[in-house]
Amino acid sequence: MAHSLSAKKRIRQNVTRRALNRSRRSTLRTQLRKVRDAIIHHDAAKAEASMSDAVKLLDREADRGLIHRNMAARLKSRLTRRINALKATGK
Repeated sequence: MAHSLSAKKRIRQNVTRRALNRSRRSTLRTQLRKVRDAIIHHDAAKAEASMSDAVKLLDREADRGLIHRNMAARLKSRLTRRINALKATGK
C-alpha cells in the first residue's frame, strides 16, 4: 500500500490510464477486425473504406505510444498487401 501522497496520486493516474488504454486498444482491434472481415468476404470497397479508418487509428495510437510505430507500419503493410491481392483477383 502506498503511503506518500505522490505514490497515491501515481496509483490514481495508473488506474485512469489503464482504463483509457484498454478502451483505445479495443477500438483499434475492432477496426482491424472490420478490415479483415471485409477481406475474407471479398468486399474490396468495404475493405478499402475500413482500411482508411484503420490507418488513421494505427497512426494515432502509435503516436500516443499505445503500440510501437513499427507494429503500426507492419499492420498497415500486411493489410494493404491483402487488399491489393483481393483487387487483383477481381472478386
